[in-house]
Amino acid sequence: MATGLSDDLKTYLDDSRAFATVATLLPDGRPHLTVVWVKRDGEDLLFSTTVDRQQGRNLARDPRVTVLINPPENPYTYAEIRGTATVTPDGTHELLNELSVKYTGQEYAAFNPAAKNDGERVVVRITPVKVTGRL
Repeated sequence: MATGLSDDLKTYLDDSRAFATVATLLPDGRPHLTVVWVKRDGEDLLFSTTVDRQQGRNLARDPRVTVLINPPENPYTYAEIRGTATVTPDGTHELLNELSVKYTGQEYAAFNPAAKNDGERVVVRITPVKVTGRL
């Protein structure tokens, strides 16, 4: 059963360049953490990865995920979003470029020229099932 994000969290995600820490599960059950660029789409969170990165492989096997938003300017405020991930192809790199412009001011290919060697890009959509914290 999905749950909603607070208005404060929505505003923070929309108006800041907040990094998110994403936890996925390794095959042996241990957590794997990755820092990502993130955006909000309604109540869902979106980020981009590749199918061959560890987090991409983890999500293909087990869609359970937790995201931590921890504003650096207010370290005692945070949001933990537990949810289920849906992974879809991103052949156009639309989300990746949108996030890159938001976070760096540049298209992704200009920001990271080595990206031409990246694996197949996917959009990860996280639908929250539980949200806790002070944001």
